[in-house]
Amino acid sequence: MRSSNPVFSRRGFSRDNGYAGFNTAPQAGYAQGHPYAQNPYANNPYAQQDLQQGAPPQAPVSTGHMTMDDVITRSAMTLGTVAVGAVLAWVLLPISATSYGLAFGSAIVAMVLALIQSFKRTPSPALILGYAAFEGVFLGVISEMYNSQWSGAPFQAVLGTMAVSGATLLVYKAGWIRVTARYARIGMAIAIAFVVVMAVNLLLVAFGVAENGGLRSFGPLGAIVGIIAILLGAFFLTLDFKQIEDGIAYGAPKNEAWLAAFGLTMTLVWIYVEMLRLVAIFSSND
Repeated sequence: MRSSNPVFSRRGFSRDNGYAGFNTAPQAGYAQGHPYAQNPYANNPYAQQDLQQGAPPQAPVSTGHMTMDDVITRSAMTLGTVAVGAVLAWVLLPISATSYGLAFGSAIVAMVLALIQSFKRTPSPALILGYAAFEGVFLGVISEMYNSQWSGAPFQAVLGTMAVSGATLLVYKAGWIRVTARYARIGMAIAIAFVVVMAVNLLLVAFGVAENGGLRSFGPLGAIVGIIAILLGAFFLTLDFKQIEDGIAYGAPKNEAWLAAFGLTMTLVWIYVEMLRLVAIFSSND
């Protein structure tokens, strides 16, 4: 099972397209004769060669391996680039048809860069930071647009995104959510179904079959859909947290901290955009 987030195609740390948190970490309760019952680290690409049979994974001390500091630093750089791009777009691009066109174009470029990175075998800081910059321009323009109609909506959306992220991390670290293969399969099935339904809804709206945005309207139904989308964002965050945790424990290369930053950034952007819509919906109903 590959770790994923809103683009569904982001590569996990595993070189064999597996996901360390789901199919390579040690599991309890294997029957006698199961490969993992003999050596739970045998198929993990980052398991240290000198691990004794059954020994728990230890965070590597070598500077050549990814650490939490690496993840935090790269994530700060990536999210900082998004923030700078958003602020510049907000300040320099007044609300107009031209700005909306630039926002749409930036979103397309960001998506293309994200897809290219997703299919690359190694992380590219240039691609990831380029994605962050163009995503920032898109977010800056739409945030300004929302703020012009619902004053303070972007600020509330930022606070909401921080609250969801903090709560998800707290729940994950407390062990209230266990990221297992079954958990991932169910969550991914729901996420894929959600994206398919949203794509169909978009087509119905485009052809005039559904009015006022259909499922994405600024009414109670739109609010329910927005809440589901935010919950899916929280689900993606748990996959990101598990992927980072296992990458560090099993000695992922240092440069793969960029992949962790890439995944976290895309997930947080997903949550922010949905939170922005949700704030606008609630403000419209006041």
